[in-house]
Amino acid sequence: MRHIAIVGSGPAGYYTAEAAGKQWGDDVSVDVFDTLPVPYGLIRTGVAPDHQSIKKVSLRYEKTALSENVRFVGNVHVGRDVSVAELQEFYDAVIFATGAPHDRKLGLEGEDLGNVFGSAAFVGWYNGHPQFASLDPDFSGKHAVVVGMGNVALDVARIMSKTEAELEGSDIVAHALEALKTSNLETVTILGRRGPHQIMMTPKELGELMRLDRASPYVDKSDLPPEDDDAILEPGLRKSVTLLRDFAAIPENIHGETPITIEFDFFANPKAFLGEDGKVRSVEVERTTIEKGRAVGTGETYEVPADVVITCIGYRSSPIEGVPFDERAGRFANDEGRILPGLYAVGWAKRGPTGTIGTNRPDGYGVIELVSEDIGMGSRKRGRDGFDELAAERGLDIVTFRDWQKIEEAEAAAARDGSPREKFVDIESMIAAKN
Repeated sequence: MRHIAIVGSGPAGYYTAEAAGKQWGDDVSVDVFDTLPVPYGLIRTGVAPDHQSIKKVSLRYEKTALSENVRFVGNVHVGRDVSVAELQEFYDAVIFATGAPHDRKLGLEGEDLGNVFGSAAFVGWYNGHPQFASLDPDFSGKHAVVVGMGNVALDVARIMSKTEAELEGSDIVAHALEALKTSNLETVTILGRRGPHQIMMTPKELGELMRLDRASPYVDKSDLPPEDDDAILEPGLRKSVTLLRDFAAIPENIHGETPITIEFDFFANPKAFLGEDGKVRSVEVERTTIEKGRAVGTGETYEVPADVVITCIGYRSSPIEGVPFDERAGRFANDEGRILPGLYAVGWAKRGPTGTIGTNRPDGYGVIELVSEDIGMGSRKRGRDGFDELAAERGLDIVTFRDWQKIEEAEAAAARDGSPREKFVDIESMIAAKN
């Protein structure tokens, strides 16, 4: 029998558990740990609440979670409640699938001003992550700035711009919906250091901006390269740039008819966040030019009004004591998934925050191949029996997948009309719901 511990219950974790079952059948026991009492990681707290179709991938993970040889071990913080060394005593392999839950910092003056947030915190706030439920962003001002040119920046801009009616059917949490209902925003400026040909935004997410009730997207025509230059782009990026050209062609009067304008400001590198009375009021920006694909400052600076700022520039994994960590890359130090004997990384914890949800499937299967090579038939380790004994000694309140299903039922019962659920936003309420 092989005993496998997977730390993290998001896509990478459950694809890895699925792969273990396919590799060894009944000859493996897999425990999937999570700090929260609820599974699915960024499917629950990272995917935009109005993208319910994407969240349905959790049905695949549920099938794996309910298999006989896989167990969800929620409400256990690896590194605090149990050490990595202790897990290694019980399991043949410990695989880190912890994702990248922390914001990268720009390192700019004023980044700690009030109403400046990283996207992990801001997205966690409107998705009901317990760590960020008390964030309390202020939307009383007229101007928001979103820093970044990826899909997360689009998610943030779109959610801030939608009406209450447009958020029907989503699982945005009540405290965020109430805050956004009273928003006074008139502009949402998306800042990018480089130009239209370097964006990471996908056509589907860009196209959603054309269908908003109270907002319209704006692109300055002068920021667009000659149309013939689009021919060298790969097809997906070409479609995205075509949408930017469509945005630039929107008549000026349309912007006057919508309360909010989502403005793309290309070739714009933030240099500092400027504030007043401890709260952000504008962003100092340097105009850039592209040289060999890189953004190079021109020395020309200007200010963009900003009453709230969200930086969407990437994420970092969480270091865990006893596990080598690559500070520069913001992920566990590993060689194609191997960290140290018996220790592995998968997903964002392995490669950094790149790829889609589906990218984690081959990653999960790949790391199980490595584990299979390394552990062979397994060992005489005690696996979950050993962990359960330790958990009982320490009084850990483990949440199982069946417990999660009770929490899920309670969230569904509390949902407002049209919403699939009203998430609990604190751990105490989650635990109470399963008892």
